[in-house]
Amino acid sequence: MPLPPWISDLPALDLLLSVAETGSVGRAAQAHGITQPSASARLAKLERRLGVPLLVRSRRGSLLTPAGEAVVAWSRNVIDAAQNLADGVLTLRADRQARLRISASLTVAEYLLPAWLLSLRRTHPELDISADVANSHGVVEAVRSGAVDLGFVESPDIPADLSARIVGDDRLALVVAASYPLAAHAWRALRPTDLADQPLLLREPGSGTRDTFLNAVEHALGFAPSLPHAISLGSTTTILSTVRAGGGIGVISARAAAPAVAAGELVELRVEGLPLTRPLHALWLGRTPTALAAELLTIAAAPSAGR
Repeated sequence: MPLPPWISDLPALDLLLSVAETGSVGRAAQAHGITQPSASARLAKLERRLGVPLLVRSRRGSLLTPAGEAVVAWSRNVIDAAQNLADGVLTLRADRQARLRISASLTVAEYLLPAWLLSLRRTHPELDISADVANSHGVVEAVRSGAVDLGFVESPDIPADLSARIVGDDRLALVVAASYPLAAHAWRALRPTDLADQPLLLREPGSGTRDTFLNAVEHALGFAPSLPHAISLGSTTTILSTVRAGGGIGVISARAAAPAVAAGELVELRVEGLPLTRPLHALWLGRTPTALAAELLTIAAAPSAGR
């Protein structure tokens, strides 16, 4: 059966225990930091809610009625359990305030997150930070399960059950080795249809980079391409190594490709009508992020955050 409404009046039961211990409503009120009239009113309300007299008041103090003694005896374990609950929740809050758990997809983790965390460390030098790297699908699952306080993804699709905020953007680049046949014609833009017969080096399913690219190609063509020569690789580093070896067209973040392109090792290709800029999102569970997550979110979204 459901609990009666008066069971929620734990402060009044706790006050009754203090009256039993001190023998006085006045001394019990002092112990609880309230006035004697306020204490008397709470106890009178408790008596009305329980429907039994609890105290006999006299000039020498307050005595428990037999019903009052029974209620006190039954209340001790309840109040002790409530105190344990309160102490436990306060401990959880303190632990949550001292720790920040993050999960980030590869581009954010490698090129943006280190500077954000360094900035946060300046104001919280004792903060315990843990940061995991996963693809966008893995980040979403970590946030959804409560395993992390904040996630950063490159995926174009944000689940409706999570809160999100755009913290920047990223551009994908299609790159080939300088010796690759298409490199000699990089001055001429390719058409989206030209990609179908090329060995495309893509991140694994669940990656925001892969989803962004495939969505862009589908939008440009008006249908989902089969891409029979596409190869799935599990990291940007592996894609870069394969591109350098002449293995095909790598689809990676322009941030990751920039050093090799600047050095002349790789050449970036252009494709007509293929928008490859994508937003970077921060994700969290619930309506508002934790205090520390909100601080990191502010740092990440700042104009000077290195986007």
